[in-house]
Amino acid sequence: MEKFIDESKQGETLALEAKKENTRKLFIESYGCSMNFSDSEIVASILHKEGYNTTQKLEEADLVLVNTCSIRDKAEQTVRKRLEKYNAVKRINPKMKVGVLGCMAERLKSKFLEEEKIVDLVVGPDAYKDLPNLLAEVEEGRDAINVILSKDETYGDISPVRLNSNGVSAFVSITRGCDNMCTFCVVPFTRGRERSRDPQSILEEVNDLWSKGYKEITLLGQNVDSYLWYGGGLKKDFEKASDIQKATATSFSNLLELCAKAQPKMRIRFSTSNPQDLTLDVIETMAKYKNICDHIHLPVQSGSNRILKEMNRLHTREQYFELIDNIRRILPNCSISQDMIAGFPTETEADHEDTLSLMDYVKYNFGYMFTYSERPGTMAERKLEDDVPEAVKKRRLDDIVQLQRKHSELRTKGYLNTTVEVLIERESKKSDKEWSGRTSQNIVAVFPKQHYKIGDLVNVTITDCTSATLIGEASPIAT
Repeated sequence: MEKFIDESKQGETLALEAKKENTRKLFIESYGCSMNFSDSEIVASILHKEGYNTTQKLEEADLVLVNTCSIRDKAEQTVRKRLEKYNAVKRINPKMKVGVLGCMAERLKSKFLEEEKIVDLVVGPDAYKDLPNLLAEVEEGRDAINVILSKDETYGDISPVRLNSNGVSAFVSITRGCDNMCTFCVVPFTRGRERSRDPQSILEEVNDLWSKGYKEITLLGQNVDSYLWYGGGLKKDFEKASDIQKATATSFSNLLELCAKAQPKMRIRFSTSNPQDLTLDVIETMAKYKNICDHIHLPVQSGSNRILKEMNRLHTREQYFELIDNIRRILPNCSISQDMIAGFPTETEADHEDTLSLMDYVKYNFGYMFTYSERPGTMAERKLEDDVPEAVKKRRLDDIVQLQRKHSELRTKGYLNTTVEVLIERESKKSDKEWSGRTSQNIVAVFPKQHYKIGDLVNVTITDCTSATLIGEASPIAT
């Protein structure tokens, strides 16, 4: 399961500086995971070449695209509400075209055109290069759809447009798809099988970002630890590769090292990991290079071995503990975050208590916690009855959230009277007199602005904290 951006927000409107030769306006919103936001940058790049500049004003758009998430029903309902808003604007501007991108488009396919009459085109995550052809179909008055999943598309040859960027942090997509087939998850059906991007194209993008002043990248994938480049093709076909291909293959730990060495002053993050695929060599590579950030997002979903088996998670509670112990041993300053599902089918109170005891063992820095949401087409939907009452799901989720808050507060208090390195990213949401940035451990820190600016690396001495935020005073880093 991926790390998800809070979809309760209205989505994020992305903007690109206009260029004189482009006359048409694109309004694009993204919901869900970081990969969707990264994909929107690819879409903006493709359409920029077709004469579109992005706009923040929905009312002036010639083309409106919404990049969708299908991981939970709530995410899909949020998109449908946004379509109602687009429809109201389209009644005023009937020439405006509306398209649905991403996982929801892939899941519903042509059904979307039937259910949402406002929608003119439906485009799956592997079909964005076909957007110019699909738009031509729409201009001819025909509905357009392409949701064919690819075995090799990685968009490695497209230079993404950095949308709504702070000029400091950027996403770099390295893999697409997922082979894990967790029973609750639609990702394998909406994004296809795992395939990796040529490491040379990744390094070129990293170097280009550094040359443009970016200070931090996040290597992205549904399952980054599964990254494996052996000349192209699906990961599942690696066993059929030649001996030379196998001997010269690039693993995720190899790629991490290549990126760290290519730009030793650039911070490197990655997301998302799967416990069954996070190997010791990745942790050891993190320890070897200071510019690889000390944070691992490590979704566990449940602390019960029985539920993990029902979820088709290919790790046990005990194996997860062993992995946590290795991280603590090799990277003692590493923060760890989680994804957790409350109320999976057949979950008992004993299973729930196993989840709470696992959390007590790890004491995560922060997490992303949800009640189970049955997704059409998944194995859980086909084979398991959604039998945990909604009230029980919510109560168990509250238990998990409250325990996480306790652990988050414990972890942030551990930084009191210490000095941490912070990359300034933006103005604080609560005060225009303070900067906000993140530590290597992905913990937010705020401090007085003084003479510093966005993009600066500063030492911050922590004097106070909340359960989620460090508060302190900054000083320059000695060079």
